[in-house]
Amino acid sequence: MKILITGANGQLGRELSKQFNVGENQLLLTDVGDLNITDINEVQLYLNKNRPDLIINCAAHTNVDKCEADFDNAFKINAIGPKNLASAGFAIGAEIVHISTDYVFDGEGSTSLTEFDGTNPQTAYGKTKLCGEELVRNLNPKHYIIRTAWLYGDGNNFVKTMLNLSKTNNSVKVVNDQFGTPTSTAELAKVIVKLVKEKNYGLFHCTCKGQCSWYEFAKEIFRIKGIDIEVIPCSTEEYPRPAKRPKFSVLRNYMLEMTTGDITAEWKEALKEYLSNP
Repeated sequence: MKILITGANGQLGRELSKQFNVGENQLLLTDVGDLNITDINEVQLYLNKNRPDLIINCAAHTNVDKCEADFDNAFKINAIGPKNLASAGFAIGAEIVHISTDYVFDGEGSTSLTEFDGTNPQTAYGKTKLCGEELVRNLNPKHYIIRTAWLYGDGNNFVKTMLNLSKTNNSVKVVNDQFGTPTSTAELAKVIVKLVKEKNYGLFHCTCKGQCSWYEFAKEIFRIKGIDIEVIPCSTEEYPRPAKRPKFSVLRNYMLEMTTGDITAEWKEALKEYLSNP
C-alpha cells in the first residue's frame, strides 16, 4: 500500500512512519516544506502524480494560543488543508485518516465524552479543527476521523518539558484543575494501523485509558524516573492564557469499544513504556 503522511516530522508522523514501515507499504513522507496542503492545486498535482492509496493527515496548527491571534491562518491549515486532501483523495479513490482533538468540546462537563456527545469548541483551535472534521466527513466517505488528546512522543511535549525543568529547578507548579488522558503516539498509531487494516471507517476517539490532571501527570513522570522534585498544584487562573483550556476533556473510546475493540493501554503503563526508551 502506498501511504502519504503529511506532517511527517511531527510526533505522530514520526511514530506512524515507524509502524507503517513494514511489508509492502511504500511511504510518502511530507512536511510543510514539501507539500502545502492549503493549496488545492498543489495537492491535486501531488496526489495525481503519486497516487497514494491512503492519506494520513498529521499536519495541523496546534499552537492553541497563536490560533487565537490568527484565526484565518489556523483555518487554512486545520480546515482548508484537510478539505483539499479529502477531496483530492476522493478523486483518486484514496482513503484518509484525519487527526482531531478534544478541543472540539467545551470541557465543561464531568463525565467522559463519546463520539456522539455534542461539540461546542471554545477556542479558535477547536473551531477550526471541528471544521476540518466536517469537511473531511462530507468530502470523502472513506474516512477515519480520530480525536485524541494530551499527546506525547518523539518531539516537544509535556513529558519532556517536565524532565527539562527538573534539571534546573527544585520545584515546579502544575495545573491541578484540568483533567484529560495522557496518550502516547505509540498507542495512537497502533490503533490507526488497526483501523486501516480493518477498513473500519468513521469517527473515533482514541486516548489511553484512565484520566488525571496535569499535576497528577507530572507527579507520575517524576515517580517513574525517580526524580526528587516538589510538584506544587495550582489553578488555571494562576496561569492565564489567550486560549481557554478545557477543564474536563476525558474522551471515551466508545466506537473502538463497540466495533473493533479498544486495544489502548492504561495511561500510566503507556507512560512507563515511553520513559523506558531513551
